[in-house]
Amino acid sequence: MTSPNSANDLPITGHLINGQPVEDAVRVQDVWNPSLGAVGSRVAIASKETVEDAIAAAQAAFPAWRATPPAKRARIMFRYRELLEANSDRICELIGQEHGKISHDAAGELQRGIENVEFACGAPQILKSEYSRNAGPGIDSWSEFQPLGVVAGITPFNFPAMVPLWMFPLALVCGNTFVLKPSERDPGATMLIAELLQQAGLPDGVFNLVNGDKEAVDTLLTDSRVQAVSFVGSTPIAEYVYTTATAHGKRCQALGGAKNHAIVMPDADLDNAVSSLLGAAFGSSGERCMALSVAVAVGDDIADKLITGLTKAMKNLKVGAFSDSNNDFGPVITAQHRDKVVGFIDSAEKQGATIVVDGRTPSVEDYQDGFYVGGTLIDNVTTSMDSYTSEIFGPVLQVLRVSTMQEAMDIIDAHEYGNGTCIYTRDGEAARYFSDHIKVGMVGINVPLPVPVAYHSFGGWKRSLFGDLSAYGPDGVRFYTRRKTITQRWPSAGVREGVQFSMPTFD
Repeated sequence: MTSPNSANDLPITGHLINGQPVEDAVRVQDVWNPSLGAVGSRVAIASKETVEDAIAAAQAAFPAWRATPPAKRARIMFRYRELLEANSDRICELIGQEHGKISHDAAGELQRGIENVEFACGAPQILKSEYSRNAGPGIDSWSEFQPLGVVAGITPFNFPAMVPLWMFPLALVCGNTFVLKPSERDPGATMLIAELLQQAGLPDGVFNLVNGDKEAVDTLLTDSRVQAVSFVGSTPIAEYVYTTATAHGKRCQALGGAKNHAIVMPDADLDNAVSSLLGAAFGSSGERCMALSVAVAVGDDIADKLITGLTKAMKNLKVGAFSDSNNDFGPVITAQHRDKVVGFIDSAEKQGATIVVDGRTPSVEDYQDGFYVGGTLIDNVTTSMDSYTSEIFGPVLQVLRVSTMQEAMDIIDAHEYGNGTCIYTRDGEAARYFSDHIKVGMVGINVPLPVPVAYHSFGGWKRSLFGDLSAYGPDGVRFYTRRKTITQRWPSAGVREGVQFSMPTFD
């Protein structure tokens, strides 16, 4: 939902509550077009009262939605999937305008989100109960997976379509009602996918969207009517969300930051490693929690060859505006974030690393005001450098040199993050050992971005995930449902048991 701003003719993205657009424009915030480095629109920032209205609408809609058969919920998701595909060009355009993602990258993001809608379409199957007849004499027992009630999602700027689609389709088909608080930095695409959900036939109040800042987040985390919270973002905020939500009695899954490493073994297919590292490190300007930001080369010989191959390939990298599909990646999200990324490159240089390819001052013709950082390659990085210990979240690939595979694994295991990792090798024994023993939640073997498909689950280890259950897939079903186990017996006519004081058994 957008409306014109009479002061400067910029559209304002508001909220969607109980099936109706709500502006609540007492506070508004600029939404930038990072390709241009200019304000493109504005977003209304929800007050506490507006968020409470959204929660109330979800709570009121819950009893009827809970009683809706899973097959009927699934039919809405089937229609929703068709609407997402029919409107994909517009969704991707909004992602590009507000995030800066190149059109082909935005299309990939949306497709991965649609795959989660497709998984949710299987609601009748994924919610089937477990049943045991004659667990004891005349006794039947079964388990049901019942919805929690009102649940909330808080999503990041870097995937304004995909990450929300990780959450609410599955939560809804499980019978919950939902309040979504997307990133206020790029709200347009998320609002459009919310409006399409209403067009698919979802009853009013079952899904609600509020744009906002910390006030909105804190309201969702502390309101007793919200039963569970899903979050994706930086680790400090993930930890805050998890501790606050659980302190208020809520179920919570909070996915945080990452520092993803790729081990490059001496026997690796070097051409494949170079090509896939380029995409995994620089795609989406490195603003991915699964971006491969560190290559750990085992031996100087393979390290030198890797640096040579990457340097040559990076000469052809194209950074520029989202509207040109020939570009490989676009700007970062804000001027402040650009300066932060450049600051990490500066610190690596000051602390003794070698800047092999320098992207601090890229030349982007006709878009000089955009928030651009070029692809950057840094060699001779050590684990004590600030650029290594922190998540840069930009188009920067760092290379560490080690002597053995075990030394590489020890470095990965020692890092506070454990989101994703991969190994490049032709050796099956090495790959098996790596996947069995590395202390990371998602592992690739010659696969640089091991993001699970929708019918598996996504989640890291250590400080990359707070909570016991990962996102979407089977873990998502468990997160958005509560198991209830029922045991029943219907005594035969005229047959009554006497009093039994011992622990009952089913013999």
